[in-house]
Amino acid sequence: MSNQEDTLSTTRELDLLTRIAENPDISQANLASELGIAVGTVNWYLKRLVSKGYVKVKRAQRKKLRYIITPEGIALRTRLTVDYIQSSFELYRHTRQKTLNAIMQLRENGFDQVRIEGDGEIAEVCRLTCLENSLPVTDDPTAPCIVIDGIHISLALPAESIQPKDSATLEPRGERGSTD
Repeated sequence: MSNQEDTLSTTRELDLLTRIAENPDISQANLASELGIAVGTVNWYLKRLVSKGYVKVKRAQRKKLRYIITPEGIALRTRLTVDYIQSSFELYRHTRQKTLNAIMQLRENGFDQVRIEGDGEIAEVCRLTCLENSLPVTDDPTAPCIVIDGIHISLALPAESIQPKDSATLEPRGERGSTD
């Protein structure tokens, strides 16, 4: 299993444990709907959590089940929550540092504004970092651009600008190099 798949798996386990803690009588169909995944996927995760001793299943009524988080499940949920918070802060710090590197490279090349291409939390962290460092964010299509692609950040300079010393990290518009 890849690191990305591990992260998705632990995030789903945390989401399931959280929803079950909030409502032990929740149905698999409702869990699937709330989490945006298939009922079969919910069933697979629940069976896995049960087999590992993190959740117990009790029959509440004729066709209704009640999910009970065991002490081991509570410990797992706590650990997964701490891991999630730590990885979120790590991503935040990484994003800020990459944005600060891009700001430094922009200033070294004489630019006093930037455009941000992308959306989501990563783009918002980039935007706030630029503003905190007195670098205005513009919609001007001729301005250099910080490009957000998932969690990757790159910097695209206008073609007529001075080329930086490290052309692997900054390239003319249209050719994007990573600032990673």
